[in-house]
Amino acid sequence: MSDEYEYQHQVEELEGKSASAARLFDVRRIIGGLFVIYGIMVTLAGITVSDADLKKAENININLWTGVCMLVLGLLFLLWLRLRPPAPPHPAPEQPTPPEEGPNAGGS
Repeated sequence: MSDEYEYQHQVEELEGKSASAARLFDVRRIIGGLFVIYGIMVTLAGITVSDADLKKAENININLWTGVCMLVLGLLFLLWLRLRPPAPPHPAPEQPTPPEEGPNAGGS
């Protein structure tokens, strides 16, 4: 009986670890994080732009606009993850245990 309990405890522990790993590697977290990081870098490049670069782009600070858009998109992905977290995995249905066989199992 204690072996069954220990086995069940190990299965529950592994299910918990698998659910937390699924949440950790959610695609929305990865995409949102990358967009935020790259958005910060491109926004900084847009803030520190030179006049010569602005003249090449017809006075449109494309790095600043692109960086801000990337930041907004990344934050939207992270907000989406926060508002709708991934559902935990459903537990597997329990299988019926076979009847015990032995001298006391029958009834005769």
